[in-house]
Amino acid sequence: MTRPTDSQAKPPHPLAGQVIAVTSADQGYGRAISGALAQAGASIVLIGGNSETLASAASTLEHAGGTAIPIKADVDVPLDWLSAQNRILDIFGSLHGIVHLADKRAHSNFTMLTEGEWMDLFNCNVKSSVAIAQILRRRLPGAWLTIIGPHLDDTGLQVHPQRGAIRGLVENAYTEDLRINMILPGRASSGEDALDRPVAESVMALATPALAHLRGNIIDVPLAPIPKLRVTEPQPF
Repeated sequence: MTRPTDSQAKPPHPLAGQVIAVTSADQGYGRAISGALAQAGASIVLIGGNSETLASAASTLEHAGGTAIPIKADVDVPLDWLSAQNRILDIFGSLHGIVHLADKRAHSNFTMLTEGEWMDLFNCNVKSSVAIAQILRRRLPGAWLTIIGPHLDDTGLQVHPQRGAIRGLVENAYTEDLRINMILPGRASSGEDALDRPVAESVMALATPALAHLRGNIIDVPLAPIPKLRVTEPQPF
């Protein structure tokens, strides 16, 4: 009896060969999602505003056996995103999908929120999502977009118009033949990949070719609470 070869025993992951861009890839859910996608065989483009942390994140993925490149870009600015997208195409020749983190949180409560803070939230979460979708429609209509929306534990009044605007974009994107879905994490990122894994797994599921027919979905992802550090009293000698 012949023994199966490694290729027979371990079929390639459905994401192998995909080129996927992740925004805010050097922090929070972006970091966890980038790592999971790289482990699944996708080539990852890490997008963000800090060259040093992006380079460090890309180096970590490369050392783990993945393929990753950092690109500094402000996705709040459509021309910046367009430039990043063109660079990805120059390097890889294709871009299969984008994971966009539209989950910036306010530091102030609703009554104390300034106009500047509100516009920053709007630009980071809503404007950027619309701009990425528009540029995809113009230049890469076959690519998919998964948006990580405002977390469900963010209950300030200011979050509802943001979440509602992105929901409207996602649910009606089919009118432009766009494949867009949104994931709503149950809480803010813990910073621990193991605790945030369900969000990354949801992204990977939506990215598989077998689920290419899914679009317009808003997916709530429940998450275990972040463990609280227990402070112990020092023991006497």
